[in-house]
Order: sequence, then C-alpha cells, then structure tokens
Amino acid sequence: MTSLPVQPAEPKDSDSGEPAIRAVRRFYHLVDSGDCQGLAAMFAADAEYRRPGYELMEGPEGLLSFYSRDRTIRSGQHTLTTLLTDGHHVGVFGEFHGVLKDGRPLDLRFADRFIVRPDGLFSSRDTYFFAPLV
Repeated sequence: MTSLPVQPAEPKDSDSGEPAIRAVRRFYHLVDSGDCQGLAAMFAADAEYRRPGYELMEGPEGLLSFYSRDRTIRSGQHTLTTLLTDGHHVGVFGEFHGVLKDGRPLDLRFADRFIVRPDGLFSSRDTYFFAPLV
C-alpha cells in the first residue's frame, strides 16, 4: 500500500505514477472547478456512489444529477491530506472549505473510498464526513 501526502486537489504530472491516484486527484480538481460533465464522465455506467443523507447514486447520470442539482454546496476547495492505494482501491483523507447554497460557510474533514477499474473509470465511491450531513 502506498501513502502519499498531498496538497490541493490539482492534478500533477509528477504523481507517483499510480494511475488510480492520478484519477482521484483529477476528480477533486473537476469538482472544485465546477466541471460536472467532466467528473461524471469519470464514472462507469454501473458505478455506485454512497453519500450520507442521499439515495444511492448510480452511473454518470446519478453523479451529474447530484453535482449539478442536488448538492447543498455552492463552491469550495478540497485539500487532500493523505491518499492511500493498493493499486485499484484509493482511500482519501482531507478537508473541505467552501460555501453552502444558502451562503453559510462550510469547513469540514472528510474521507472517501474509491474503486478504480483497470480502464481508469470509477466503479464505486463512498464518502464519510466528520460533520452533520452536507
């Protein structure tokens, strides 16, 4: 298992060579830049996303619907503090600082688990928060 401390979620050419790590970093970069189409395209047709307080989201359509309509967050920035991988499973620990759609600030810690298929698409994501539902 590889552990890589990281800072902002921007993709970097010098990443450890781990394709799964590069995919996860790219995902957060797309989220933070508001590219809903781009981030949804990173999920396989049968992918599942579980997030506290929401129904199961399935495939790119489920992710697109969530990020373009249902997400309570207006904008913000993920800071990834630790990524762990065994090649196809990626665990992420980090912080999020942003603003909710109602204008309130949001600062929280989170953890995510991704499963990355050999073709680079995500087949599964689970999000965990150290805060009430967001």
